[in-house]
Amino acid sequence: MSWKIYLYLLRGGVKMTLDKKNVLFLLLGVGLLFLFHLLPPFAPAVDPAGKSFALSAAGKSAIGLFLLAGVWWVFEVIPIGVTSIAIGILQPLFMIRPAKEAMRDFMDPTVLFILGSLLIGLTFTKVGLTKRLAYKMLLIVGEKTSMILLGSFVVTALLTHIMAHTAVAATVIPIFLTILALYNEDGGSSSKPTKFGKALFIGMAFTAGAGSICTLLGGARNPAAVGFFKEFTGVDVTFIEFSLHMAPFGWLMVFLLWAILLVFFKPEKKTIPGLRNKAADLYRQLGPMSREEIFVIIIVGCALLMLILQAIVPALKGIDRSIPLLLAGLLFFATGILDVQDLEKKIPWNIVLLFSGAMSIGFALWQTGAAQWMAIKWLSLLQGAPWLFFVIGVTILVSIMTNFIMNVAAIAITLPVALVIAQYMGVNPQLILYTATAAAGMPFLLLIGAAPNAMAYESKQFTTGEFFTAGIPATLLLLALMTVFMFTYWPLIGLSPLGK
Repeated sequence: MSWKIYLYLLRGGVKMTLDKKNVLFLLLGVGLLFLFHLLPPFAPAVDPAGKSFALSAAGKSAIGLFLLAGVWWVFEVIPIGVTSIAIGILQPLFMIRPAKEAMRDFMDPTVLFILGSLLIGLTFTKVGLTKRLAYKMLLIVGEKTSMILLGSFVVTALLTHIMAHTAVAATVIPIFLTILALYNEDGGSSSKPTKFGKALFIGMAFTAGAGSICTLLGGARNPAAVGFFKEFTGVDVTFIEFSLHMAPFGWLMVFLLWAILLVFFKPEKKTIPGLRNKAADLYRQLGPMSREEIFVIIIVGCALLMLILQAIVPALKGIDRSIPLLLAGLLFFATGILDVQDLEKKIPWNIVLLFSGAMSIGFALWQTGAAQWMAIKWLSLLQGAPWLFFVIGVTILVSIMTNFIMNVAAIAITLPVALVIAQYMGVNPQLILYTATAAAGMPFLLLIGAAPNAMAYESKQFTTGEFFTAGIPATLLLLALMTVFMFTYWPLIGLSPLGK
């Protein structure tokens, strides 16, 4: 039984419970922040061209705040959304950035994109579409729990080929909650933590990332990486060429992730007897599709079509990707499908705040130069190493950074430096492009690494520690599979490790 301190406040007799472990990690985070804030200046980072990058006092403190946030988020010292608020408060207190800049990032368009995705998922649930989709999927995959998990992961990965993985997560999570309710013995609760639930929702987050690297439409980091590559090498990578290299890798990751999750979170039941018949009965009870359901499908379809067309229609590229989803949400409120009760009680504001804080710390690292300093320091250590160590080192750096900051930012910071060093080492720049993009798409350690991670947490099936623990073998699997591809599939289709 853990040691606890009980404090009774005033006459109300309010009891505060401070867990010893929480106090330890709370102080550890604060200690790291003060340590980096008070340390003397660090040596500048020097890139391969000889350019020097000094680390400012604000950048040094930003690294300390970065470590505090990581400790508090992983160990859930306080609610994850409250940790994000702390990020906004501590930046001006430690002279990292003014309050106006730190807090402005809390309403970044990326955060609003996540809010729009949550509104769409909420609407699907409210009108009954999630139940309709869940029952239909169960009719196809049958009663074996392993096949239900595989079917769920395949659907998730397929959708990320044409939709941003955040929108996919918002679409499938309500469906998976319905499946989980059918799995639980009482048949009516999806909040009871189970091994099946852990595998289902952690797997959803992981496979959303794996599927999203297969095409240029799966996430903003894919076209961003291709854009940086063209700027530095003058070579354009087509949609088909990108998918030819990445789709087999992404899909093999989906099936391997399914396999390891079955090992780590082996479902309590091998089968759910009678599930197919029950799903068929429940589907029949839903009756024909209602006008509300049809309206929601049309509106969401139009929003997703606009997101897809943004990649190929120049006139739409200037519209932020949050706009179509927010517009859909606006229409749902205007037509009465959603109401103020939904906004106040059913939107997981803890998750919205989580990403607000993630954006704020990401921009703090970017604007103070701390992220670039860290990237150059790390990659400079790899100069002169064998090409395989260099490529894996780039992958590890991107993987770590994308668990803390926007994956687009991780690519923007790391890829240019890595491409310059690759030239000196004779490494094929395309190999750097594909490995870095794969790592940026699969942050398996922290909830803030990707929106699907945080949205899966809202299922209440796992803790941040369990997610982190499952993410370690998943990340090692990513590195191992990448190494195999560098010696097998990629050379077979003309991608040699060394430049010509």
